[in-house]
Amino acid sequence: MITPDALVALVTLTVLEIVLGVDNLIFITILSSRLPARQQTWGRRLGIGIAVFSRIVLLTVITWVQRLRYEVAFTLFGHPLTYRSLVLLGGGLFLLAKATHEIHARLEAEEGEEGHKAPASLTLSSMLVQVALIDVVFSLDSVITAVGIARQYWVMVTAILIAAGVMVVAVDKISHFLELHPSMKMLALSFLVLIGALLIIEGWAPEQAEELHLKNYAYFAMAFSFFVELLNIRLYRRARPVRLRRTPRLEEAVAGEQ
Repeated sequence: MITPDALVALVTLTVLEIVLGVDNLIFITILSSRLPARQQTWGRRLGIGIAVFSRIVLLTVITWVQRLRYEVAFTLFGHPLTYRSLVLLGGGLFLLAKATHEIHARLEAEEGEEGHKAPASLTLSSMLVQVALIDVVFSLDSVITAVGIARQYWVMVTAILIAAGVMVVAVDKISHFLELHPSMKMLALSFLVLIGALLIIEGWAPEQAEELHLKNYAYFAMAFSFFVELLNIRLYRRARPVRLRRTPRLEEAVAGEQ
């Protein structure tokens, strides 16, 4: 039934789905940049498609999803862990490892002949598997939020599809922007590290994380950092971009100090 309450829930949920999809979009954008150039657009779109599919599948089994929040899987060091906690802990650790690996690949990779060899490329199938794994984590909280706001299935599915449309429109522009500004890409990877740490805290101590409103602080820090970096880009837009890997001159300086 299309009612005023349903329309309000649709608008509210659509905005929240877009906001909650930002971290997922960053992850997809970072991974797709490692694909061969001809596959990057397809990789981004398929990644978003997997995210939408994950959310809709979880909505169809929402009773099971809600049970994950309360059913204890086992106790570790006297601390009961629910199945949701295990998903969040696993996803957080995966994000920490993946973001750290990407930062290492961009800062510490071996020099190529021209001094700026790109990190090793991913295959499309490898990228989609990683996106599918992390989508389970991102989709879990997204679906629980959707059920808390809207009780009608069509409202939740419509909000997810609208948010997906916004992501499809924005993802290519975001990817192009990150490629033009390496410092912004590094900031995006730092965001993933922060989100990974936040997921681990929420998985281990969900009540304390909710009481302290850690998500609010984390997203404020991300928004503030993003705003400051935009100011820096505007201020230094005429300057040459900073190389993220060692140059031969820097190698000589390091060798001289040793």
